[in-house]
Amino acid sequence: MNIKYVTKNYKTTDKFKEILEKKISKLEKYFNEDVDIKVNLGKEGKLYKMEVTINSKGAFFRSEVLSDNMYNNIDLALPRIERQVVKHGDKFLTKLKKDAFLSPELMFLDEKPEVKSSPVIKTKKFELLPTNVENAIAQMESLGHMFYVFLNVETGKVNVVYKRNDNNNGLIELSY
Repeated sequence: MNIKYVTKNYKTTDKFKEILEKKISKLEKYFNEDVDIKVNLGKEGKLYKMEVTINSKGAFFRSEVLSDNMYNNIDLALPRIERQVVKHGDKFLTKLKKDAFLSPELMFLDEKPEVKSSPVIKTKKFELLPTNVENAIAQMESLGHMFYVFLNVETGKVNVVYKRNDNNNGLIELSY
């Protein structure tokens, strides 16, 4: 497991890293050794934010938590990751350890999460219109949507603008 730390407005200690790495190592049950883990740590006002992203051969599992204590964030984030792995693990079997689900024992959860299938109930087709980022944001807001897909006239590539949880806008630039 390759763990990379990124901090913003937060200074991490060796003790914290040791505790986090010990708890993350419990997830080795599900992942091969070549898994990449990115841990973002930061302070937002009086709260501490932790984002854990696990990339296992292109299968991404992510958890973002915010609390008044960074140590508590460990115990909030890792069960969310395990819940995602257990819930959607059958879709990523080739990207997880072969024997990941042989043992019924869970590392952070008390019970296996219920898997609910969510079928596509509606399909929309639309013309991919060339525009710039500012106009795409205006279009998204005028439609009242949370995202807007467009062809960026500046780059010639498909982009997505979206409304973030903090009510700011984000931009996804696809590379292909």
